[in-house]
Amino acid sequence: MKVVIIGGGEVGFHVAKALSEENYDITVIDIDPYKCRRASENLDVIVVEGNGASPKTLTEAHVGEADYVLCLTRVDEVNLIASQQAHKLGANKIIARLRNQQYTAHDSIIRPEKFGVDVVIHPEKAACEEIMRLVKHPYAVQVMDFEAGRLTMLGLHINGDCENLNGKPLGKVCMENSHFRFGVIAVLRGLETIIPWADFEFQDGDICYFIIKTEDIENLLGLLCKEVTETHRVMIIGASKIGRSLAKDLPSDSINVRLVDYNRPKAGQISHNIDESMIIYGDGTDIEFLKSENIQDVDSFISVTENEKTNLIAGLLAKHLGAKQSIIHISTTEYIPTIQEIGAGAVISKNLSTVNSILKELHTDVTEIPVVTFDEIEVDVIEFQPDAGSLVTQRPLKELNFPKDSIVGMINHHGKIRIAHGSSILTDDDTALVFAKPKAISKLKKLFGS
Repeated sequence: MKVVIIGGGEVGFHVAKALSEENYDITVIDIDPYKCRRASENLDVIVVEGNGASPKTLTEAHVGEADYVLCLTRVDEVNLIASQQAHKLGANKIIARLRNQQYTAHDSIIRPEKFGVDVVIHPEKAACEEIMRLVKHPYAVQVMDFEAGRLTMLGLHINGDCENLNGKPLGKVCMENSHFRFGVIAVLRGLETIIPWADFEFQDGDICYFIIKTEDIENLLGLLCKEVTETHRVMIIGASKIGRSLAKDLPSDSINVRLVDYNRPKAGQISHNIDESMIIYGDGTDIEFLKSENIQDVDSFISVTENEKTNLIAGLLAKHLGAKQSIIHISTTEYIPTIQEIGAGAVISKNLSTVNSILKELHTDVTEIPVVTFDEIEVDVIEFQPDAGSLVTQRPLKELNFPKDSIVGMINHHGKIRIAHGSSILTDDDTALVFAKPKAISKLKKLFGS
């Protein structure tokens, strides 16, 4: 498959990284020499330096032969013009990143499809969807839905005082709780990512990523000595696009929402446009202000200003002052593991949310590419369908020479899902959700291939 990515920034780079590890033909276009050099030095891709909206540059990159063209620059208008040029040159399918959601409104004069765009990804919308999932699960640092919501991946902090886990290997914990099934697909211990097997033992401070049927989440929380909690009080710091969208989209009938912004005129203007939430003028990094707003009673504190340092400080303060959940938005994805290690709260990035939205779109047409990539734990989620006669259809999973850096999380058999375990045997009618570090993917393809 040939993919041309226009825009080598954070989103373009991480999409190229996920796809290049799958040995696809990837070309990255960017006008910035630094971004071109970064892609060339770190990824197995072809790099073309030039204007992504220029016919000359697109012709040089052989856009007309592309199965997918991903227009991912930071400028909407450049993405639209690049899409139009790529469409004229004969590209098969075009995905465009557009920050301005007015382009896809029903009454919009300029429609993306007129520029040849097949799929539009809104970064802020993707981030909002991720935050909404976290608000729904305030005990988690990461939440991802699979199989139309029937399966959930939860990132949870491990409490070393939990008697159900102390000194017990994972295999024994599973045996003692056989009334429901779960998988542990990755563990973040410090800055190290571990793919756990049966002899793995939990430690205090681990962030464990569980895969479980959504209906069994309450059972899992009980096993981990965690309380099942709901969100009723939310404070949002920053009337950014994300902040305003959340203030409108969070259900006002069940959740009390306060939107805080440091810009008084902006706060006043927004108060006339958003009826669902209380708009407050204030500084999210001011301790006295947070105390005056009874921060200790807040269930979910969401910091989404345009300044990631402000978000980090506000999130840390809120967590320290008693907010039950702190959600921090950042742009620099390299910060994510460190922020999680210090326990600041849940960390989200609209850049990575956009990357995962794009990967899901690509996955609908092409199997065996990542459905989701978790940059903070260096793990990809890939959906495999075994070939007839492949090794995984001949023996139970525990008897296969499975790569140590991978694990089968879920098996879907004609719409019936089950959590995988060592005695599971796949058929060529199944699809398997596999969690793996990138270096293990080539070995996995041999196990699932004929």
